[in-house]
Amino acid sequence: MFVPLHDDNPLKQIKAQIVTVGLIAVNIAAFVVFQSGFFADPEETALGLGVIPAVLFDLEELAPQFVLVPEELTLLTYNFVHGGWLHLLGNMLFLWVFGDNVEDATGHFRFLLFYLGCGVFAALAHSLAMPGSELPLVGASGAVAGVIGAYLVLHPKVRLWVLILWRPPTRISATWALGFWTATQLIYALTPPASTCALA
Repeated sequence: MFVPLHDDNPLKQIKAQIVTVGLIAVNIAAFVVFQSGFFADPEETALGLGVIPAVLFDLEELAPQFVLVPEELTLLTYNFVHGGWLHLLGNMLFLWVFGDNVEDATGHFRFLLFYLGCGVFAALAHSLAMPGSELPLVGASGAVAGVIGAYLVLHPKVRLWVLILWRPPTRISATWALGFWTATQLIYALTPPASTCALA
């Protein structure tokens, strides 16, 4: 396991990564509201805002009391619902480290569209792979994976400061770090879920 801390890659086109910061703020706020039980029970939130492939493809129908948004809109809302603090913090840390430079390369508005589009694509790919699944998919990993892929294409030789197996920070290339991350994601994807929701 590795944790990215910082990259040696200053911004060149924009003054500040306002969309990246905004997305992180919205994710944290959504987590606090939904997981606190103020808005709804966390499991009900996952059912109402997560992507359920069987419901999306009209193979099953969600009970009316759990419906919070139209099923097509869950392709966006699932990005902002997480299964726990570690799930949220992991996704937001990767977005913080890598999102700013992708936003710098694309501009604010195009970065937002790209981020949300990656999330929609990931949810559709998941749903097509398991069309009969009744487990709600939640989390920003699909969108963040798109950002990581873009970063790797744009800056493969940039050096990153990372924690590897909780040892002192180490400086390695983006290609090695993100290649390792991709491999671990493939392992997770091939492991059958054991929880009541599929975490992304």
